[in-house]
Amino acid sequence: MSLRELLILGTASQVPTRHRNHNGYLLRWDGRGLLFDPGEGTQRQMIRSGVSATDITRILITHFHGDHCLGLPGIIQRISLDRVPHQVDVHFPASGKKFFDRLQFASIYDNQAHIRPRGQRSEGILHSDEAFTIEGRRLKHGVESWGYRIKEPDGVRFLPDRLEAAGVRGRDIGVLQRAGEVQVGDRLVRVEEVSEPKRGQSVAVVMDTRRCAAAVELARDVDLLLIESTYLHTEAKEARDHGHLTAREAAEIAVEAGAKNVVLSHFSQRYPSDEPFYDEASAIHDSVSVARDGHRFAIPRR
Repeated sequence: MSLRELLILGTASQVPTRHRNHNGYLLRWDGRGLLFDPGEGTQRQMIRSGVSATDITRILITHFHGDHCLGLPGIIQRISLDRVPHQVDVHFPASGKKFFDRLQFASIYDNQAHIRPRGQRSEGILHSDEAFTIEGRRLKHGVESWGYRIKEPDGVRFLPDRLEAAGVRGRDIGVLQRAGEVQVGDRLVRVEEVSEPKRGQSVAVVMDTRRCAAAVELARDVDLLLIESTYLHTEAKEARDHGHLTAREAAEIAVEAGAKNVVLSHFSQRYPSDEPFYDEASAIHDSVSVARDGHRFAIPRR
């Protein structure tokens, strides 16, 4: 069964609170599970949300500050304990490989996990297959930090009236979809005659960063943008000093990029309520949500 959703496992920056676990985000994509930035407590949050280690097919670390990676040892050891049969690629900034190595073997365990480290040095396409491409770009934080963009390949949408007019029915539709053309009587029907372009769905994850061009490019025209908003704009100077965004800046990035829907996360513990984040961002962008632990966001269909 096809399922595309973003599951929020944690929303706290720096330290967890009574109501916010450290970061953790699982993107479910048609049977695949991309886990972003597992902070402390992610394994327990997965249990609470009905996520198993087998659901994880890929892990993506934006950077090696503790609130974005200290849950990784538990996740890897759980993958090992549960004898997850498939390979799990782990993407991370190559400059942080020594931290990845320490986290992978932080304690004694019977290592049965099929983990493939993917330290990245060059921006651009990090992975591509029939389901999606993963693009990575460097952001502007106090340490090397990367943002990610997941995009489904563009396709076509068949138009029933044109199919009928061309006489394409039944099995011929499948042939046309696979081969790009089909013979109907004495006429060769090409796919572009009976279809229109269909843009693939896309999601961007922009965590710790100052406002920068790379954040805008990652968010360009995406269906859903998960973006940090550590501070409110009353603390804009502090946000810049520490390499973070305010809720207003996150919304401005989304507007500039043409992102369709925005999910704010990564909130400083100084704010007891997340409502001011919504108020600040929704005054700029017309489709804003505030992430809370356990929330699920469907990837909007085009």
